Amino acid sequence: MKVRIKDIAERAGVSTGTVDRILHNRGNVSETAREAVDKILKEVNYKPNIHISGMSLKRKYRIIITTHIVFPGEYWESIYQGVDKALAEYDNIKVDLVICHYNQYDIYSCRNVYSQIATMEADGVIIGPTFKEETIKLTTELEKNSIPYIFVDSMMQGTNPLAYFSSDHYTCGYLMCKLLTSITPENSEIGILQAERIGDGSANTTILRKKGVNDYLNEKGLSNKLHRIPFSVLEPERTDLLLSKFFHTYKNIGGIVVPNSRGNVIADYFAKNDIKNIRLVCVDITEPNARALKEGHIDFLIGQEPERQGFMAIKTLIEYLVYRNPVKVDNFVPLDILTKETIDYYETI
Repeated sequence: MKVRIKDIAERAGVSTGTVDRILHNRGNVSETAREAVDKILKEVNYKPNIHISGMSLKRKYRIIITTHIVFPGEYWESIYQGVDKALAEYDNIKVDLVICHYNQYDIYSCRNVYSQIATMEADGVIIGPTFKEETIKLTTELEKNSIPYIFVDSMMQGTNPLAYFSSDHYTCGYLMCKLLTSITPENSEIGILQAERIGDGSANTTILRKKGVNDYLNEKGLSNKLHRIPFSVLEPERTDLLLSKFFHTYKNIGGIVVPNSRGNVIADYFAKNDIKNIRLVCVDITEPNARALKEGHIDFLIGQEPERQGFMAIKTLIEYLVYRNPVKVDNFVPLDILTKETIDYYETI
């Protein structure tokens, strides 16, 4: 027996308009109503209209993905590996994937790329956000044009994505600080590695992780002083000078938190200078970070399943565009604590 939207609405105790908005993810629906409708959809094993799905399979979908520039062996390469796996799994659906990269350390590069995307035709957009205001401006334009978008790596407050796939960055920073203070001398000072950027604004993930670090110290009544450690991605030859100046200035550093994927910057400096008495907690299973963990220069490494994020973002967007499946907005991936003894067993999908 065919289940009608009217039947679902009656059983869930909501209007037919509410059911329609949920099925097509048009927003303006309370969480209570969404949960009630989702429950009925599962009970009746609701399937989208087969005729509509068949017609949808015949067309080509243009999906734009915008992230910062990707380098081999780094975190974002794993995101794209997940994207590729999802596209291979859905190879019966025609997808025109357009990739738009920007420089995550240059706010003007991000603005330029986002401005271009705002004028492009697309069925859906996947965004790896860095700067808050720029992201909000882009998503506002997408919403005006009724283009669904999904975030990977980070959710941005003030936006209304179809879904997002990310770790909880605040909890990540909180956890990193908890790990670090458990292996460093009491009241020793803590360094936080942070990249120099062109233009105002820090990366959204870094802001959230730093807040997690600070909140852990405050909640536990710990008096460890925090010091920013600058490094340059755009001028890597300056990094050794910046690090040498930092460690010459601050003599009581017991540990370092790296709230971005560049933990190997500190690890390599430790290796070159035979520094063994400063503990190091980092995030992201990049090839350089994994190598430094195995060599003992990094004590703990936090993994956040980047391949799964990329895979699920494409899978969710394709299924929404083709079948109009209901979508869960909030999707957090696990935070995995890796050591040199366990790194070889880590899998992302």
